Amino acid sequence: MALQDKYAALLDAAKTMNVADLSVAEKDGMLHVSGTAKSTADYDALWALYDKIDPNMASGDLMMNIDIKADAGATLKVTTDTSNLNIRKEPSTEAAIVGKAAHNELVTLVEKTNDSWWKIKTKDGEEGYAYAQYLSPQ
Repeated sequence: MALQDKYAALLDAAKTMNVADLSVAEKDGMLHVSGTAKSTADYDALWALYDKIDPNMASGDLMMNIDIKADAGATLKVTTDTSNLNIRKEPSTEAAIVGKAAHNELVTLVEKTNDSWWKIKTKDGEEGYAYAQYLSPQ
């Protein structure tokens, strides 16, 4: 089975979500998919679909590099279920908590440190790293 066939549902979903700059290339037994999702929800949906097609990414035949549209200075909404979002000194769950952002609070993106951690600033001036999964561009 060709890799584009195996991951057809994921590729179709990316197209339906209008992932910007979507690029799909197959090379040396690996399917490379990249682009920019419009929201954290779209990003999470693509990763969930990947896990459904290839549980625990066991096949090792897909390299997915999907970014989330948000530039420094962008307004982000805290999308935790109900709790506050910890803001940490460094991009790690082991780092000291330097502040909190409330559920649904709007914060400012300082920088995308990596796919998992973004540096943010609250309206009260608290600045640090938060888990990107709980931040959604507005």
